[in-house]
Amino acid sequence: MSFEVKERDLLARIGRLRTKSGIIETPLLLPVINPAVQLIPPKRICEDFNFKALITNAYILKRRFQNLPAEKGLHNFLDFKGVIMTDSGAYQILVYGDVETTPEEIVDYQERIDADIATILDWPTGWRVSRKHAEKTVNETLKRAAELFKVKKRMDILWVGPVQGGRYLDLVAMSALKMAKLPFDVYALGSPTEVMENYRFDVLVDMILTAKKNLPIERPFHLFGAGHPFMFSLAVALGCDFFDSAAYAIYARENRYMTETGTVRLEELEFFPCACPKCSSKNPKDVAEFSNKERQVFIAEHNLYVCSAEIKRIKQAIKEGRLWEHLEFRVHGHPALLQALKKLKKYEKYIEKHSPTVKRSGLFYFDSAGLIRPEVVRHRIRLSGRYAPPKESEVLILMPQTRTKPYHKSEEYKRLVKALQDFQKERLNKLHICFFEAPFGVIPLELDEVYPLSQHETAMPMDKETVEYVASEVANYIKRNNYKVVLMLYNAEDRGAEVLKACKKACAAKSVNFKSFSMDRRWVKSMSNFLKKMETD
Repeated sequence: MSFEVKERDLLARIGRLRTKSGIIETPLLLPVINPAVQLIPPKRICEDFNFKALITNAYILKRRFQNLPAEKGLHNFLDFKGVIMTDSGAYQILVYGDVETTPEEIVDYQERIDADIATILDWPTGWRVSRKHAEKTVNETLKRAAELFKVKKRMDILWVGPVQGGRYLDLVAMSALKMAKLPFDVYALGSPTEVMENYRFDVLVDMILTAKKNLPIERPFHLFGAGHPFMFSLAVALGCDFFDSAAYAIYARENRYMTETGTVRLEELEFFPCACPKCSSKNPKDVAEFSNKERQVFIAEHNLYVCSAEIKRIKQAIKEGRLWEHLEFRVHGHPALLQALKKLKKYEKYIEKHSPTVKRSGLFYFDSAGLIRPEVVRHRIRLSGRYAPPKESEVLILMPQTRTKPYHKSEEYKRLVKALQDFQKERLNKLHICFFEAPFGVIPLELDEVYPLSQHETAMPMDKETVEYVASEVANYIKRNNYKVVLMLYNAEDRGAEVLKACKKACAAKSVNFKSFSMDRRWVKSMSNFLKKMETD
């Protein structure tokens, strides 16, 4: 097994996973194939929709087709030349309580049918279960995981080690930590289906990141049952490299038409909000008149196009370093997703640690949801832990953000320099200029061009939470350092009054002399006069 990471953004990776049937690129959706009731032939899923891998259920194959897939070979049986992953029947345990096979039998069967990626027969935890039951599922899954390496015979199949524990995060952590000690090629989060069906994406964030933090980060991570494209970007941003879904077909049987932000029933549509090859040639009224089978196939094919298109958008966003922006667009499609985004505050330091420090493009800041993005968190951590003002600095001059970036090239900064032009060099060295702005808080002049402090665009006016954050960062900066005087320029119309109030309070707490200047047309002269008077005094 080799997994090569080509691009990164947040916890997402564009990677290349080598299997015995070829290389697949992540992030990747694996459509679920059920040979007994398949609406779209696997061959068409590959050729017409460009899916290079799929997943099928080894337990169902064993029950319904017995040795035929082994005799023909799974790829020939499904008429699919790409990469095939097999699940083991664990979902059937979750639904029906048990399966008519053993862990050893299902390992042997997956080897005999020639799967490329195979899964042990884990014991799913489920959602509404007691802690005692959850502990049993974790311990039994770990026992079966360890047994795999005693019974498997082939070395060319990639094996998946599922992490269990459900909503008991300490059990998820323990399960992941112990599973990580076993040499699985791929790790996965088990039992998330009920969480996603109930739109508890905030809980899903906890489950995924608890598992990820305790697993080898260099190995691929699979999310079982991530059904709808409106949450793909969240899953990928959290570090899920691939995931599977049967929703494209299940929804089609219920006349449910996927969109980027949700699902609509066919009878509710007057126009198709999609330009895929299916929707470009028909309208909802035409499709409603199809036979039941034709209608299901039409919707299933459309659903696959939507899923494929979303994966491509996500990959392009990773490539451009704009996955956070894409994620923000998507989570505003449903309150449950926005709630999940806010949950990332809990894991902001972990996400920052594993996110790239430099990207190809700047960032867009829309509102306070962006305060937990890695670039903002990183600046806060580094400014407080690694930065100190020049030793000779005694007077802090705070300037508000300007539309021109970097800030030292702005007209406002040039006017400030003009106000200081009469000062001798040794006196100027006592002055330290910093800018205060959203979303980074305080930006010292000497860091003005460091990425991404000048490579961003901020929506104005700032929302209340952003203003409060900037005010807090300014106050904390003053408290950490030992200036004797703080001079602040502010624009009242840009909510600078809130920052002014916090700055004044911080100075009072440290007994630092403070003076503010409203940036009207006379501020240059006022500041120059004040500095001259201060030197005289």
